[in-house]
Amino acid sequence: MFPLNKRIVDNTCRDFGLRTPHELGSASIRQLVGVVRDIERATGVEFIHMELGEPGLPSETIGIWAEHEALLRGCGAHYPLITGIPEVKHWGSEFVRAFIGLDIPDECIVPTVGSMQGAFALNTTMAQLDAERDTVLFLDPCFPVQKMQCKVIGVKVASLDVGTCRGEALAGELEKIFQTGKIAAMLFSNPNNPSWMCLTERELEIIGRLATEYNVLVIEDLAYLNMDFRDTKRGTPYEPPYQPTVGRYTNNVVHLISCSKMFSYAGQRAAILAVNPYLAKREFPALAERYNNDGQFLRTLVYFTLYSLSSGVTHSVQFGMAAMFKAACQGKIPFVQNTREYARKAHRIKEIMQANGFHVVYDKDADGLDVGDGFFFTFGYKDWTGEKLLNKLIYYGISAISLTNTGAVREGMRGCASAIREDQFPELEKRLKKFNEDYQSE
Repeated sequence: MFPLNKRIVDNTCRDFGLRTPHELGSASIRQLVGVVRDIERATGVEFIHMELGEPGLPSETIGIWAEHEALLRGCGAHYPLITGIPEVKHWGSEFVRAFIGLDIPDECIVPTVGSMQGAFALNTTMAQLDAERDTVLFLDPCFPVQKMQCKVIGVKVASLDVGTCRGEALAGELEKIFQTGKIAAMLFSNPNNPSWMCLTERELEIIGRLATEYNVLVIEDLAYLNMDFRDTKRGTPYEPPYQPTVGRYTNNVVHLISCSKMFSYAGQRAAILAVNPYLAKREFPALAERYNNDGQFLRTLVYFTLYSLSSGVTHSVQFGMAAMFKAACQGKIPFVQNTREYARKAHRIKEIMQANGFHVVYDKDADGLDVGDGFFFTFGYKDWTGEKLLNKLIYYGISAISLTNTGAVREGMRGCASAIREDQFPELEKRLKKFNEDYQSE
C-alpha cells in the first residue's frame, strides 16, 4: 500500500495550486489539511494527522451547558457587549489570578474570537503606536499564522530563534535587536509552539527588563497555560507554582489566553486578552491623532481595532467561557491534569519515531534539560530538510508541517500529538518502519 500512488498524490497537490515540492513545503497549515483530506478521499487511506493543532479531548460540558442555557434565555437575539459581558470579565480576571498569579482587573479582560483575533488586533494596534517602530519581533520557532497576520496587515517581521540563545545569551541578542529602535512589539508562546521549549523565570526576567528599558510591548501567548508537564505540582487554583510569565517583570504586556486547548473548546473560538492595567491606561499620541480620541491603549484596541474585526464575541460563547473559568477556579475542571494526556501520547510517538531512524530536532531546553512532552514536538530524519521530509512522508500517509514555516533555524517538522488515536500507534509504527527501510540507505 505504501508509498501511495504518486499520480494521485501529485495531482491532488496541483489541484490546490501546489505544483512543486517547494510549494507544498510552504503551504499554510489549513491548505495542507485540505490537501491531505482530498488524498484520503481519493485513495481511501486514512492519514495519521500531525499537521493541525486540534484538541483530542472532548469539550468541557460545563461550557456547553452554559451556552445552551444562555441561548434559551434569549442571548442570541442581542448583540454582546464589545468589551465583554460582566461574567466573563470577572471570571477571566479570577482565572488569571488563580493560575498565573497576576492581578488583572475585570476592566482589563476582553474576550476575543480565539487568540487568533486577539493577536491580529494587537499586531495591528501596536504597529500604530509610533511611526518609527514598524516591526514585530517573534521568538522563533513560532506559530506561523501569527507571522502571516503581520504580512496581511503590512507589518514588518523580525525573528530570533530562542533555541540559539538560551539563558544569559538571550539578553545580548535581544538588546542588539531592540537597539535598532524599530521594534514595536515582540510575541512568543510559552510553552513554545512548535518546539515545546519553555522559557525560564530568568529568561522571562530578561525579556521583561529589556522590554521596559526599550519601551517594547510584549504579547505573551499562553495557549498552553501550565502545560509544562514536567512540573507535576501545577494546576491547583490560587496556589503556586503558577504559570511562568513575563508579566511579573514588565507592565508592557498583554496575555493571550485561549480556551481551545485548556478546555478543548477550539470550535467555539473562545479566548480573552488580559491587558496589564498600566498599559491599558497608557495614552499614545499617534493613536490619538489617528483615531481622534485620547489615544488610550485599551479603549482604542477595543472600540476601534476589535470592533472593526467583529462587533463582539458570540454572546453564548462568552457565557460558556465565564462558566469554564469559574469552574476551573473552583477546582471543578482540573484542566492541567486533563491535558496531561497529550504528554503521554507525545512520549509514545517520540519513542516510535526514534526507533525508526527519526530524531527530536529541538531536543534540549534551558540548562541542558530534555524538552518536555506535550501538545507539540519536533522531529527530523537524517540531515533532510523539513521540506524534503514533508514531501516524502505524504506518500506514507503521514502529515505534519515543515519547521521552515515556523521561522526555525533547524531543519525538520512539527508534529502534534493530539489527533493521533491510541489505535493508530501500531499503524504509525508500521508506516515509519517502511519509510525507514525505503530511505535508510539514501
